[in-house]
Order: sequence, then C-alpha cells, then structure tokens
Amino acid sequence: GFPQHPHRGFETVTVVRTGFLDHSDSLGAAARYGGGDVQWLTAGAGILHAEMFPLLEEGRDNPVELFQIWLNLPAAKKFAQPYFAMLWNETIPREKFVDAGGGKTTVTVNAGRLGERAAPPPPPDSWAAQADADIAIWTIAMTPGARWTLPPARAGSRRMLYFFDGVGLTLAGRKVEAKHGAELKVDAPVELVNTSAAPIEMLLLQGRPIGEPVVQYGPFVMNTRDEIQQAFADYRRTEFGGWSWSSDDPVHPRDAGRFARHLAQLQHQL
Repeated sequence: GFPQHPHRGFETVTVVRTGFLDHSDSLGAAARYGGGDVQWLTAGAGILHAEMFPLLEEGRDNPVELFQIWLNLPAAKKFAQPYFAMLWNETIPREKFVDAGGGKTTVTVNAGRLGERAAPPPPPDSWAAQADADIAIWTIAMTPGARWTLPPARAGSRRMLYFFDGVGLTLAGRKVEAKHGAELKVDAPVELVNTSAAPIEMLLLQGRPIGEPVVQYGPFVMNTRDEIQQAFADYRRTEFGGWSWSSDDPVHPRDAGRFARHLAQLQHQL
C-alpha cells in the first residue's frame, strides 16, 4: 500500500471495486472499505494519510482494484478544514436500463446525478458541493450487444469517458480502442454500443472547470509555485498535525470488517 504521506489543496475520491483498503489519517480517522465503497477525503489545508491493502485471505491472493480521482479545490477552499467521509456501497445508487434488444446497462452514480437518482452528498467544501459544478463520477457497465444513450451535461462542463475493461465500444458510431479515453461533447446525447460478445465497463468523469491556474507538484495541488513551496515549508514545520499512529503503514485487525471511525470517534460498523 501507501504508507503515511501528505496532501494539500485538493480532494481524493477513492472507489474500491475489488478487495479492501485500510485508511488512517492525522485527524484520527480510520476505515476499512471495499467492494464498491467510496472514500471522499478533502485534504484542504493539509492532512497525512496512509492507504494500506490488508491481506485478509490467508493462503490465496488478495487482489485490489480501485480508482483514485484527484478533484481540485478552488482557491477559496484550498485551506478548508480537512474532511473525511465514507460513501458505503449500499447507499450508492445504480440506474439500470434495458434496450429494445434486451441489452442491459448499469450506471453506478458515485458522484453527481443521473435523472432523479443522486449520489450521497460530497463533503461540504468540495467543488462537487457547488450546485453548478456538474460533477459526475460514474462507472458504466454494458452487457454484450447493449445500447444506451448518455444524456447531455450542462453547457460549459467537460466530460471524459475512459474505456477500461473489455473490447468493442463505439461512441456515436465511432470505435474506441480498449484502454483508451475520449473527450465527449457535453451539449448532445451520445449513443454507447457494446459491439462485442463480452461485457464492457467505462469510467465517466465530468465537471465544470474551476477556471483558475493549477500548479501541482508531488502531493500538493495549488494555484501558484509560491503556494507549492509554502506547502512544503508548512509540512516540514507542522507535519499537518502530526502522525499519532504507531507505524507509518498501519493495518487494522483482520477481523475488523468494514468500518469507519470519524473525527468524533463515532463508529459505523457494517
């Protein structure tokens, strides 16, 4: 996994599709999540966290598959208080569509809205919490031969589709190679077709640009080079609150199950 390391100025949205991830941070929060759970972490002014892969199954492989999306914060929120939230798999909406030929498309709405179905709310200082940000993080799964039309987004947004599993995707009649992405027009519907005899999956990322300069170096995402240098200086001086765990790579007990312990030490066990 990834032993303790700092972040400032942005958010991580971690979608664990297979396996589990153990989280520990400098706020004192901890979690084990996986199997479709999503963690949303606002680094804001600065946080340390560790992301470790627990070996829960003895005598066999413990595979992990995840997406981690880095979502920028606007300048006005770059120094927000860090915030940790769990979006449990059971609370994440899934919209299912069946086309005229019986093909099925399932859209998992990890962030944003599809029709009347909305994902659990993001952290309060997130760019995604702005009503006009038009943020969407969806996975789209299609059975063999399935057809589905992606509805348009708001004018001014940007939309990327990453074809990460399978072969045989066409977008508006144009073939997309496996392991490739495509930027889509947002002001018109786009037909997706699985032309293969096997399932396919895609990741959709969408949002209105913040419209500010972006300077990223290592674990920090700020607006200027001076702010990056200040982030390193602040980290060396304060360690963003320090690390209270007994090791840099803590792993929770094997029998802990899925859980989250937040700042207020409230326990949510699943």
